[in-house]
Amino acid sequence: MTETKAKKAKPYVGRFAPTPSGPLHFGSLVAAVASYADALANRGTWLLRLEDVDEHRTVRGADQRIVETLRGFGFVWAGEIVVQSLRKKMYRAAIEQLENEARLYVCKCSRKSLEEEPLNATGERLYPGRCRERKFEDFGHVALRFALDEDESIKWKDIHYGAQQQLLAQDIGDFVLRRSDGLFTYQLAVVVDDAEQGVTRVVRGADLLSSTARQILLQQELGLPTPEYLHVPVLVNGRGEKLSKSNLAAALPSTRQVRTLTTAWGVLGQVAPKVKIETPAAFWAFATDTWDVKVIPKTMTVPYLAPG
Repeated sequence: MTETKAKKAKPYVGRFAPTPSGPLHFGSLVAAVASYADALANRGTWLLRLEDVDEHRTVRGADQRIVETLRGFGFVWAGEIVVQSLRKKMYRAAIEQLENEARLYVCKCSRKSLEEEPLNATGERLYPGRCRERKFEDFGHVALRFALDEDESIKWKDIHYGAQQQLLAQDIGDFVLRRSDGLFTYQLAVVVDDAEQGVTRVVRGADLLSSTARQILLQQELGLPTPEYLHVPVLVNGRGEKLSKSNLAAALPSTRQVRTLTTAWGVLGQVAPKVKIETPAAFWAFATDTWDVKVIPKTMTVPYLAPG
């Protein structure tokens, strides 16, 4: 009988990747807690990346404030902090590879010209393919779109939400990888960064669930590995609105870290500590031993955060 060696699993590498467009709020903390706790429970490596690829959204000083806030809540990351705006050479190389594979085309359509196009289920404009027949000439002030095959379909299994499938041409439409102002898009940058950093599991908010198929497709086209995905529900208020900077979510406090962490832990459906926890370090030791993906709820509402 011939023995076959089981394929050795890659060491767990996770990451948290906030956008420095303002201070972290409670919704950001919930996503960070899920990401960090999952890495700790799996005895993995956890990385911090600042996703400032959209430089127009970056707020001066927000990056340092995010770093200081995370440190105050006891988060500890491995290695240096990766900053997307310093990685443009890598994104250009990915664009060139996709150009060589004839998967990109030039688009001159403005946002205003697309205002009458229908929205998909997640509120994105479905691109009608107006520029598909344009000769590929990469001249100034044009976007580069990824040309989808009509039957392009991606299936994957989310650790929390289960089996997923997206018919990209129907559900998303040809999507932009480089904008007309020359900036690379999130969809491209996150794929390149996750692969270069060796990320094996992505834990993030469910508002990005609809982006996953595009990212898996890009991974396949670029010959990059596909990590596991674990999406956690985003916090919504009583009106069903996502807790975010755009609706003036309050910045995390500079004190009461343990109380705030414990509240985030409860929102994620996790078992409450049986003894009083005094420090963030003690909280994370508790989280390492008790994190349970199976009890994460499918929806989460903003809890009452008592002052003081």
